[in-house]
Amino acid sequence: MTQTTEAPTGGVAARPDTAPGGRVTSTFAKALNAALADSMAADASVLMFGEDVGTLGGVFRITDGLTARFGEERCFDTPLAEAGIMGMAIGMAMNGMKPVVEMQFDAFAYPAFEQVVSHVAKMPNRTKGKVRLPLVIRIPYAGGIGGVEHHCDSSEAYYAHTPGLTVLAPATVRDAYFMLREAIASPDPVVFLEPKKLYWSKEEVDLTELRRTFEAGQAPRRIGKAVVARPGTDATLISYGPSVPTALAAAAAAAEEGRSIEVIDLRSIVPFDDETVCASVRRTGRAVVVAEAPGFVSVASEIVARVQERCFHSLAAPVLRVTGFDIPYPSPKLEHFYLPSVDRILDAVDDLQWED
Repeated sequence: MTQTTEAPTGGVAARPDTAPGGRVTSTFAKALNAALADSMAADASVLMFGEDVGTLGGVFRITDGLTARFGEERCFDTPLAEAGIMGMAIGMAMNGMKPVVEMQFDAFAYPAFEQVVSHVAKMPNRTKGKVRLPLVIRIPYAGGIGGVEHHCDSSEAYYAHTPGLTVLAPATVRDAYFMLREAIASPDPVVFLEPKKLYWSKEEVDLTELRRTFEAGQAPRRIGKAVVARPGTDATLISYGPSVPTALAAAAAAAEEGRSIEVIDLRSIVPFDDETVCASVRRTGRAVVVAEAPGFVSVASEIVARVQERCFHSLAAPVLRVTGFDIPYPSPKLEHFYLPSVDRILDAVDDLQWED
């Protein structure tokens, strides 16, 4: 399936339209909005709250129309206090509700981090499973939108390092819908990372059909399941979330040079799908991990370690990484130097010891 990315228009998510031939297109943002609405319609215990998610519909309009449809008791604004938002969500989840909270921007979630680590991640274990926390923490994250610092962090490593949390990062419109619905239906806490630069990407999907498929139990499980986004034979690019389209573009460029590059979309960071990743690397013998976050002590580092431990005898070259640099996120005019690019990925592929 093909995705295209458009520049935002005033931060408002584009509505679905009809493509030539009657095919339906939807944006990543609209798929998330539909997943929230469908989950709230299917289960009265699902609530949506956070900063500006009510009347405004969220900074990126992901919650657009939910207050009008479900009322202020089920989709509402909170004070600008992330620790308070998280504490309230914990209490609600402990008492039978299914809260979905929006942290507005990646780095805005840090004031709530102590609540996440000390309570959200530990409560089921602390109570020997007697108290479950079915809550979803939605975080618009990563760069590529020309945002300033505190608006473009890739914070997945903090959450992935914390046992007790499921950590997801969809990269396609279809996965955005199914994975958010799956996260809301989960009995355990989920950190749901939404790549901001993909909010305006489009895909030909029928959201009504996606709802029918999910509610009929016919949608394949995505939590803990990676997918081959593009098949190949010469090397594997392993990525997730905002870096998947870049990896796919690099694979397409490599094909023009005669190299067949496979792309793995992890989708689920925790739990991690070792089986799909390692099967790909064993087939190709070479691998590059692509991620926006700084490379030191990162999710990318963990992937490299897992692959080299499990696939050592199949590797023709060391597993390499193309990541953000180990610096604070740069100013908007410089972010294109910081983010993984097609050229940087192709340079890494060229370094995979082909002469051997």
